[in-house]
Amino acid sequence: MLEELKRQVYKANMLLPEHGLVTFTWGNVSGIDRERGLFVIKPSGVEYDRLRPEYMVVVDLDGKKVEGDLNPSMDTPTHAELYKHFPNIGGVVHTHSRWATIWAQAGRDIPAYGTTHADYINGPVPCCRDLTQEEVEEAYELNTGKVIAAAFEDRGINADHVPCALACHHGPFTWGKNPKDAVHNAVVLEEIAMMAWHTENLAAAQEKASLPDYVLEKHFSRKHGPHAYYGQRGF
Repeated sequence: MLEELKRQVYKANMLLPEHGLVTFTWGNVSGIDRERGLFVIKPSGVEYDRLRPEYMVVVDLDGKKVEGDLNPSMDTPTHAELYKHFPNIGGVVHTHSRWATIWAQAGRDIPAYGTTHADYINGPVPCCRDLTQEEVEEAYELNTGKVIAAAFEDRGINADHVPCALACHHGPFTWGKNPKDAVHNAVVLEEIAMMAWHTENLAAAQEKASLPDYVLEKHFSRKHGPHAYYGQRGF
């Protein structure tokens, strides 16, 4: 069942370690067959070097397993919610990639600081609100998807133009027209997250007062020039 989609999802999953987006098994990719209302997702906790196309799991949009010997990713309910709420997407990626996760842990949107960001994402990358204790205890993964979908609806964000979100204190989710495209957007998100972090830190450093000229001159002249007095003469 869905053998070609399984191959696509397998190949997309294998791109995650290739692009340095995952540590151990901290990530997953899925892809959907809209006509059949089924999607294929990575099995839970399987190391990437052991992954095979036939290990991919077929589930329905309620997150129930339809085919496969292994358990689907724990994030399956989140993927299902994104497919339900964003009808134009064909693939979803979740990772704990370093730079994007830093922003998620800080609970901050990623601002659009430059043209690299603007080439792919039409506005800030939204960081969604925290789940409540009740939402976590009730259905953590399902409600993660609901909170992402609600953030886009509440803020009036077009998911086709902003193909990514940060789950607060958790990590990034990206999507695209197919699984490979969703991975492409995950790579882009990680790069712009890194650049945005450095942009903010550079801007903060520029706001600090420069070293006064008289202190600079004093320190330089202690070691250089006719009045230097650093070190030992003739030693």
